[in-house]
Amino acid sequence: MKIRSLLAALLALVLIASACGSDNGGSGAAGDGTWPDKITFGFVPSSEQESLQDDIQPIMDVLTESLGIEVEGIVTTDYTGLVTAMGTGKADLGAFGPFGYVLAQQQFGNMEVLIQAVRYGAATYHGQWMTNDPSLCETSPESATALENTDKGIVQVGALEAVAFQVGAYFGDAGKALGETVDAGDVSPGTSCMADLSKVKGKRVAFTSESSTSGYLFPALQLIQAGIDPVNDITPIFTGGHDAAVVAVYNGDADIGVSYDDARRSLRKEKTDVGEKVIVFNITSEVPNDVVAASSLLPDSLQTAIYDAIDAYLDTDEGEAVFDETYGWTSIRRAVDSDFDVVRTAAEALGITEPVG
Repeated sequence: MKIRSLLAALLALVLIASACGSDNGGSGAAGDGTWPDKITFGFVPSSEQESLQDDIQPIMDVLTESLGIEVEGIVTTDYTGLVTAMGTGKADLGAFGPFGYVLAQQQFGNMEVLIQAVRYGAATYHGQWMTNDPSLCETSPESATALENTDKGIVQVGALEAVAFQVGAYFGDAGKALGETVDAGDVSPGTSCMADLSKVKGKRVAFTSESSTSGYLFPALQLIQAGIDPVNDITPIFTGGHDAAVVAVYNGDADIGVSYDDARRSLRKEKTDVGEKVIVFNITSEVPNDVVAASSLLPDSLQTAIYDAIDAYLDTDEGEAVFDETYGWTSIRRAVDSDFDVVRTAAEALGITEPVG
């Protein structure tokens, strides 16, 4: 699979970086309990966000003030760049998707999960299958609805009952409400239906990237479990981002797409009808939310201080707004590595966990 070329490129980058200046050593943390004078926090855009560097600066300023040491934020161009930075000690903290963390930790072993994102009370999320063809639906498409996982399987719920913030919803004085209005007009609430994944066979499918948990890993595993080869039985298209996958379905460049729930919101300001044109028809199983991983060399006391500073910032109106705009976090919790075993199992089922080189 193409993911192997990603890992091979990752190893090559690591070898180059190590040969060309490992003496720079990133923060200089010695692993002896001493706090370094400076640490570096790496981020990867979850979509094409040219402004992310500016978005994260308030977080860096708060951490710098709270910790009493300089905290520099960097935005790498992709997952491979962040993994390389963490693996070679050029970054001390990294904001990863669950699959990215699992592969990075497996490749280098010099990092550990510190923070797990919580969104609207949930520490998990799921990917969504989308189509522009309502004839694919086995049940009638219904506006202002969403799909959720339950003990009894996938069920259709009202948009305001969904855990993830759905397109067309907004926060009013009484909480979540439908009827969001943007400069371009009223935003259509999201439409969903139910359809079996057998309908995916032979279609053009817009994935995000091969390192995305909800945008490739879990959907590809679903296809395999349904007897569909995610390489040969469909025409896979890798768009590079969750918003781009929605765009591909909206524009008809793909018949089907996958993204996190509900990435349709990323188009709502320009395409107010995205919720009705892009129909969710299936979802993945639950995925642990994204994390911040810390270098194993950072003292426990510093890791705790980092967690406490971010937690306190999120409790402020400013912090909540900054994190919501950047990554959609509404709260955090201490991450537990075993929670990511489900991701490791999925990666193993796809045969993409073997060490490279």
